[in-house]
Amino acid sequence: MRGSDLSIDELMEFDSEGLIRFAGQRALIIDATAKGILRKELIDHFGLSPARAVLTRFGFVQGWRMAEAMQLLFQWESEDDWYSACGRIHMFEGMYRLAPGAVGSLTKGGMTLIDSYEAEQHIAHLGRSDDPVCWTICGLMSGYLSRALGKDIYVLEDRCIGRGDSACHLLGRTREEWGDDRTEELRFYHVENLTEWLEPSLHQITENLKRAEEKLRKRKRVLTRVAPEVEDPTGMISQSPTMRRVIDLARRIAKVDFTVLITGESGTGKELIAHFVHEESTRSSGPFIAVNCGAITETLLESELFGHARGAFTGAEQSRAGLFEAANGGTLLLDEIGEVSPSMQVKLLRVLQEREIRRVGENKSRTVNVRVMAATNRELLPDIEEGRFRKDLYYRLNVVQLHVPALRDRREDILPLARVFAERAAEQVTRSISGLSTHAADQLLRYDWPGNVRELENAMGRAVALGSSDRIQLDDLPEEIRQAVPTPSLSGTVRALNEIEKDYILAVLARNEGNRTVTAEQLGIGSATLSRKLKIYGVVRGTHVAPG
Repeated sequence: MRGSDLSIDELMEFDSEGLIRFAGQRALIIDATAKGILRKELIDHFGLSPARAVLTRFGFVQGWRMAEAMQLLFQWESEDDWYSACGRIHMFEGMYRLAPGAVGSLTKGGMTLIDSYEAEQHIAHLGRSDDPVCWTICGLMSGYLSRALGKDIYVLEDRCIGRGDSACHLLGRTREEWGDDRTEELRFYHVENLTEWLEPSLHQITENLKRAEEKLRKRKRVLTRVAPEVEDPTGMISQSPTMRRVIDLARRIAKVDFTVLITGESGTGKELIAHFVHEESTRSSGPFIAVNCGAITETLLESELFGHARGAFTGAEQSRAGLFEAANGGTLLLDEIGEVSPSMQVKLLRVLQEREIRRVGENKSRTVNVRVMAATNRELLPDIEEGRFRKDLYYRLNVVQLHVPALRDRREDILPLARVFAERAAEQVTRSISGLSTHAADQLLRYDWPGNVRELENAMGRAVALGSSDRIQLDDLPEEIRQAVPTPSLSGTVRALNEIEKDYILAVLARNEGNRTVTAEQLGIGSATLSRKLKIYGVVRGTHVAPG
């Protein structure tokens, strides 16, 4: 029998109960994208050399086993038939397509491959490489030929689609025939070198884990020192009843793989809540990816989310996976979903319905397994009524809604948050901060916080950077906070009207540095009325009035 006579119909057997055999051996069907993701994770966590060594050895063992199976099934007429069978057998496994006329001797003119799955996956997940990337395929052919011919054959690439060449070209040589030209690449074939590459990588992982643990210990120390009342193991500040309800609901819906819509003003911590849901879910071991839809133009957003094929548009020099594929097995947060254009809304609706994406410039669909969360600071219902947002997409996203309250509506959280932010900022600038002065703390509670938690964090960072004492003082705060007067709020305990009036009058008087005439004019009351009220409050003329 000749190698060119091999037929996939004769090699592949399917059992009605699910058993698959290829060349008489039990086989598995493995998704190419899954192997591509594994490849990326190996490189990300262990480094390029260890990943290449593992994949090369895996290919070598698989090729060796395939040659053993073929020797049991067939008797080849010549050594050239072994070469021919080598190219065709791995093509039938889906590894690549052979270029026209490519079947030949790997040890003579070499073999040309097109559509290498390995090059495709490397480009999709890691981008174009500077070096050849078909490591598993080279290992397959090396193991196959080494077993078939009874001598060590090492297959390497001199051209590869993964680095931008039009096709992959492989050559097989003995160690002596290769000489010293490609010694470094030949080392990947020897299992004893795995330890050399993996040990430093494992050491690096250990160091990364130690740093992460130390970071968590520091965070715990900060919380224990400045916010001991925080009992939530996540470390989220939630002293107010409204925020506690949000976190409790988030924890419960995390266990159910529903789409979640997170609403709330800008700066309230919507992405933090989304991350919390992800960490509490069964997808916590998968990736969490957030994309700001409002910051990317419509054309770029489609490519960013769904990916694109090579040549799909000007500048698309290589195929690229989108964020939906990158988030496979995990969570994708579509932030500022209210800013998405109507045409893009249609495409997102299809993804949510079909769980499939189609890269820009491609005709085939790809299945994705992603939990989608969306966030917005807009009121979407008015947008629906005015035709700016699709109703069907809204209901697809709004399976469960989490509304993060504004900071002014959960004032019990202001001081615990401020202390945590101040401590973090102090660590960054290696300063010692013992807390907030009474006047500074009182003024933080008076302020309305239109920028919410983000504004509070920035204010604490500024106060720590500019302050001169070990305690944050009123003068360390931004001017708009120092000038704030109490804002009526229905959060917390209902206060008597005369208490609110007193606080407000004293705050305006403090803002005007004790000037009663200006204060009376601003309040719209007479000077005599103001003097009478201040006398009731125990404020005598000439007394400096501090806030609170």
